[in-house]
Amino acid sequence: MTTGEIRSRLQRYLDLCRALGFKMDVRGPRLREFIAFVEARDLSGFGMAQGALEWACSSGRPCGPAGQAQRLSWARQFLTHLHAIDPQIQIPEAGLLPRVVRAKPHIYSDTEISLLITGARSLGPRGSLRPYTYATFVGLLASSGLRPNEALRLRIPEVKLEADPPLLYVMQTKFRKSRVVPLHPSTAHALRSYAHQRRRRGGEGCDRFFISRGGGAVTYEAASRTFLHLARRLGIRGPVGRGASLHGLRHTFAVRRVTAWYREGLDVRARLPELSVYLGHVRPEDTYCYLSATPELLGAAALRFENYAALGGGQ
Repeated sequence: MTTGEIRSRLQRYLDLCRALGFKMDVRGPRLREFIAFVEARDLSGFGMAQGALEWACSSGRPCGPAGQAQRLSWARQFLTHLHAIDPQIQIPEAGLLPRVVRAKPHIYSDTEISLLITGARSLGPRGSLRPYTYATFVGLLASSGLRPNEALRLRIPEVKLEADPPLLYVMQTKFRKSRVVPLHPSTAHALRSYAHQRRRRGGEGCDRFFISRGGGAVTYEAASRTFLHLARRLGIRGPVGRGASLHGLRHTFAVRRVTAWYREGLDVRARLPELSVYLGHVRPEDTYCYLSATPELLGAAALRFENYAALGGGQ
């Protein structure tokens, strides 16, 4: 298979992945870089596997171990597709790059969430919509478990605050899945208050629910930067390295929900699929990585087991 044929096959591969619901906004350009890397070195057939490893670890686009492993995985998947057409195309073996351990998420306490919301209300400029935007945005993530980008992409018609119960339509999110997210009355009240402040400050020119002080959509980069600045200012995140982040609010929501179920005496294993649907996961297994072993969760689970054993369940 010539490099020209490989480039043609890449476009078909990307089209197939998009048709299956995968977003290729990042993977597509990276795979085109891989093909350019292969073409520059005139690699083909059995040389493709080594080329994939060299490209993944190349200095052309610096990245850490996690990024290198991700790039090699993308190349392996594409080469597997090519191998089905041309058996001479060699596929790199799995495990060539070390597996990166997921960083432990920060699980926020009630006090930290209150500090973040209060701190967001003090953001400048004074008298602008910005403090209302970030206070409401953080509160929504903490109370609903939405992905940050899902909240930022919400459009006004998708925020149904007068419905019974109030709910959000989260449209075309990860894997192009859409879902309905019911809201707690207190969350709906906070969103109504924000919508009122939004109208008062002339925010009708943009159909996004959360808007910037300039009246446009709030980008993820701006939201993440503002949140990190706020978390550091409040002492929730250190001045350097990893720590508290926007996505940690989603982990916190999942842990709190499961902890509450344990305390209510409910069958947590039977309820986990409900949490998966609410969070927008494809499978219940995808929810497990959100369940960090906090003292509260472990304590609730241990108490459940003690009650079970006391009733003779362990015999």
